[in-house]
Amino acid sequence: KLKNGNYKTRKIDTVDWNKQEKAEEWRKAWADITNKYLEENSIQDKVDHRSYQRQDIEQIPTIHLGVSASQMEKKGIATDRGNINREIKHQNKILKEIARRIKALLNWIIGIGKEEKAETDNLKSTLPPKENLLSVFENLIRKNADKNNADLEKYIESYQLLKEKNITSLTELKENIVTLRDKNYKTTRVLKDTEKRIDDNTKLINQAEKYLKHKDTYTAYTKLKKNKQDTFYNEHTAEIILFESAKKYLKEHLGENKTLNISKLK
Repeated sequence: KLKNGNYKTRKIDTVDWNKQEKAEEWRKAWADITNKYLEENSIQDKVDHRSYQRQDIEQIPTIHLGVSASQMEKKGIATDRGNINREIKHQNKILKEIARRIKALLNWIIGIGKEEKAETDNLKSTLPPKENLLSVFENLIRKNADKNNADLEKYIESYQLLKEKNITSLTELKENIVTLRDKNYKTTRVLKDTEKRIDDNTKLINQAEKYLKHKDTYTAYTKLKKNKQDTFYNEHTAEIILFESAKKYLKEHLGENKTLNISKLK
């Protein structure tokens, strides 16, 4: 029993639906139901409750704008969070283009088109290392010019890629693929680092906002005499716990003598 006459209480869950570990189960159930109705309405789009990382998708997710930033963006006013999302989309576009180009180049090496597979395999096995690839593709394009099929489009796309990169031999082609793969890896690494930085900053901002919001309440609590603190604590339990939790988080991640500029992180 407390000094103020009230009894101490503790929460005992009688059901498990609100436990943290149930979050995955609820999210999957939500995704399944959503996809069910999308399919029933002949909508091809699907939702996935998993993160891009868990889906093995090399793409960084955009960050949550919030009400204020969303309203400003709709009015044409650029915000820091909006700028971050635009940069993320730009980086994702670059990554997607690199992946597309690698795939296009590899498609040529392993054979382009089912109907021409035997011919292209033979071409690759007999093509001298110094043979001009641009000339080879020019001949393939002329040969298929009247067919207007998918193979012709692939030949043209491959020709344009080779011409753009000034690639004229198999050796140069393979070297270019290695270069693109390296660039793809570096871009992916940058995206992952950016994602982690944004996530860390978001956590710092959230904790800093809680710290500032409940600081006055906590200060008032500490200044009270011992015989009045219990009553005050019971009336402001949530605020005090949130402040203490935020204070601990900021101390662990910023240290004692460091300050946090929330506006810069946003």
